[in-house]
Amino acid sequence: MCGMSGPRRFIEVKVRPGARESALRQDASGAWFAELRSPPADGKANAELIGLVAKHFGCPKAAVSIKRGASSRLKLLQIESP
Repeated sequence: MCGMSGPRRFIEVKVRPGARESALRQDASGAWFAELRSPPADGKANAELIGLVAKHFGCPKAAVSIKRGASSRLKLLQIESP
């Protein structure tokens, strides 16, 4: 599944919009962080986050969805196998 095991996986991501460069990283404790170039307006940052996560895990964008925190900096994302 998109480079992961199991039919679906949930990850919690702390987001920082308005960054200089877009990046998705995981620290030593396993926590995920995303820096996004897009501003947090009109869903632009959420759309960029979905694209960034999909690219990182090798999934189509349709396989990634925000389950909690669409208007928050802390988001729960679901990644499904195609």
